[in-house]
Amino acid sequence: MMRYLLTLFAILTVCSSRGQQMDPAQLENLITSVSDTLQTNGNALQFLYKERMLICIYDENANRMRIISPIVEREQLEEDQLLNALVANFHSALDVKYALSDEIIWSVFTHPLRELSDHQVLDAIEQVYLAAFTFGTSYSSTNLVFPGNSGKKEKPRPKKILNKT
Repeated sequence: MMRYLLTLFAILTVCSSRGQQMDPAQLENLITSVSDTLQTNGNALQFLYKERMLICIYDENANRMRIISPIVEREQLEEDQLLNALVANFHSALDVKYALSDEIIWSVFTHPLRELSDHQVLDAIEQVYLAAFTFGTSYSSTNLVFPGNSGKKEKPRPKKILNKT
């Protein structure tokens, strides 16, 4: 009897850990539930979330999806802002990252599509929004910050002076 119960428990554990099989229709439903507007174009969903534009792009065949939000053009940034974004990618951006593409800084969340849960999609939308919103200040996607050198402004290194004699 005990062996039967242990086998049943193992099967239930494996089945419940598989999670939901996210698909484009469910993804669109979740985004619609929290967005102000939604425009679809093939496998891209563009929407407003708290007055910020976000884009969800998915590929069922590759089992990938990403939610992104444009932040600022590269030419408008100071070098320390880029360095701060890199530090934040390690300490405070958590599930999203700051990225540069086509000379635009983006807030980006990537994940396998089918393995996503409803909660993860909604959390990703909020984190992408917060990372974009806090760029230039706290550079964070949640209130959680990993310990370590989270001070964003790096001190310049002293230049070595070579004496020629």
